[in-house]
Order: sequence, then C-alpha cells, then structure tokens
Amino acid sequence: MSAEPLADPPAAPPDDRESAGFDLRHHGDAEVRGADATLTDLAVNVRAGTPPDWLKAHIAASLDALAAYPDGRVAREAVAARHGLPVGRVLLTAGAAEAFVLLARAIPARRPVVVHPQFTEPEAALRDAGHNVERVVLDERDGFRLGPAAVPEDADLVVIGNPTNPTSVLHPADAVAGLARPGRTLVVDEAFMDAVPDESESLAARTDVPGLVVLRSLTKTWGLAGLRIGYVLAEPDTVTALERVQPLWPVSSPALAAAEACCTPSALAEAARAADRTAADRAHLADRLAELAESAGVRVCGPAAGPFLLIRVEGAAAIRTRLRELGFAVRRGDTFPGLGPEWLRLAVRDRATTDRFVIALTKAIADTTA
Repeated sequence: MSAEPLADPPAAPPDDRESAGFDLRHHGDAEVRGADATLTDLAVNVRAGTPPDWLKAHIAASLDALAAYPDGRVAREAVAARHGLPVGRVLLTAGAAEAFVLLARAIPARRPVVVHPQFTEPEAALRDAGHNVERVVLDERDGFRLGPAAVPEDADLVVIGNPTNPTSVLHPADAVAGLARPGRTLVVDEAFMDAVPDESESLAARTDVPGLVVLRSLTKTWGLAGLRIGYVLAEPDTVTALERVQPLWPVSSPALAAAEACCTPSALAEAARAADRTAADRAHLADRLAELAESAGVRVCGPAAGPFLLIRVEGAAAIRTRLRELGFAVRRGDTFPGLGPEWLRLAVRDRATTDRFVIALTKAIADTTA
C-alpha cells in the first residue's frame, strides 16, 4: 500500500473499484431483487415491518405540497434539536450514501484512509473522485476492534463506521474520538447508531472533537431506504463546503417530512423501544447460531451491537446458494475488504424467523458438506 499521495489525481477509471480487489458497489439489496424479492430477507439491514403506519400517513400528507420546491429549514431545525446542536452544524442529504460522495468531492484530502471491514461506499466514492485510498484492515483475531496505532499519523481523512457494518462492532466513543488530529477530517458513519440501545458510544452531539463529521441515516430503523434521507453533523465550515458541491434541492419534500417526523419525542421513544427489541432478537440469533459452532463450524463475530451479525463458516458461498433454494437471502461477505469467501452477514429478525432460518442453515450446511 503506497504512502505517497497523488498530486492532482486524475479521475479514477470506471473499473478502479474492481481493480481494488473487491466489488465495492455490491450491497445487500442485490440479493432480493426481482423474483428474489419473495425470499425471506436476512440480507438487507432495514428493520422489518417498517415504515410504521403513522409515518406513512405523515409522508403521504406531504404529497399535497409537491408543486412547491423542497424547503428543508424545518427538517434541518428538527434534526439539530434532536441532537442538541446549532442548525449550522446540520446538512440534510439524500441518504448517508450521498454524504460520502459530497465528502469525496469537497474535502481536499492528500492521504485518505478507510478503516475496514466496513460499508464500502466511502471508499468507492473516494476512488470515483480520484483519490488514492489507503486501507487500514482491522484484525479478526482482535475481534475487528480499533487499535490506538492503527491509523497513520499523517492521514488527513479517516473514515470509520460505528457500529460497523458488517462486523457489528461498537467501538468506544473515546477510542473513535481519539483518532482526531489537527488538520484531519474524521468521518464516523453512525448509520446504525439509532439501533443501539441508548445510542451509547455516539459522537453525534459532540462539538469538542476537531474535524469531526458524523453521518446518520433514517432509512434503517424507519424502513425508508426507498425515500433516501440522512444527514451530516459537522463544523459549520465543513457543512458549507459540502453544501457547495451538493445539487440544488437534493432532498425531496416527502423525505424532509419524514426527517421532521422521525425527530419528534414520540418517534425517538419508538426507536428506542425498537433498539431494545433488536438487541433481544440479536441475542436470540447469536444463541441459536452458537448451537452450530461445534457441529457445523459456525463462528459468530462478537460481541455484536448492530442489527446484524457476521458469521464465518467454511463453504459459505455454496451455503448461501443453498439457502436461497430453501427460501432465505443472506449477505455475502467477500465484497468487504478484510473479509473473504467464508463470511456471511445476517440481518436480525424476529425470533420465529430466526428459528426457521437456523433450521434452513443447518440443512444448507449438511447438504453442501455431504
């Protein structure tokens, strides 16, 4: 891995993300498209049974104003109030994925570093913007946990997920904040933090960490992946820089209505209850998978904090194919830098679904190793 930054780097070629050794643009939704939509979905980390009826009704009511251009002021104020921040530290985006593109275009990084394994869009966006991206790959033997000396001192842009997709690791807030340095932009992807009880280890409300940029998504907990709504929390100068490279009216009126609604006290209370249920359902999934540790060699990465689990099992590719035949879609792990073909990611579902899945997984393993 070269430590030399590119001077005025050219735009990355279209196949650059493939030459990097991983398909960075493969995501869980590819497992459940078209005819595969009938599969029981453990591939996509959107909470099942969402959006709730009250949120759908609120979004539908916004349709009467579609003739007017979107006005994000009220939604922006709602997000700021939700985190106890000034409005100038908030930027609304068309999902967290757009924020990665804006950062790649607006931040003049000379030595950008992405901490892996994690969501691959940050690296893909940086590469597409012409950056020479370095990878810091966390070690499975350490539970994919962040070490204090993992990131090069002269890295001026660092991206890390918390809790991390796909490992489900929740890094201590102090350890993540400790990555901040003068002249460094520290990007923390907190897309799944609202699925963590009490949002422990979040940096969203912190204003004392220099160069901190926190990304949030409303699509996971509320089932709004098709609506595209997220936001950036950062220093006002950074927000202004990102806004300059953002298209006009990037967030639709229905998405703005959703953002406002999801920041109300009643919505936050509902999200907190959902996080508690997810934690209990995740524990049930981990316990059931542990039953297969000795007999089938299934190893669960943990302790886990997100609404998904990462497992390692030999022959995972064949097992994943067999699971599809048995009616279940799971996320392949070999598109994440730092992982390989023996990894699968499983979204947390209710206990009945988990019990059905474990029966299918047991059969898939037996069928592929016979």
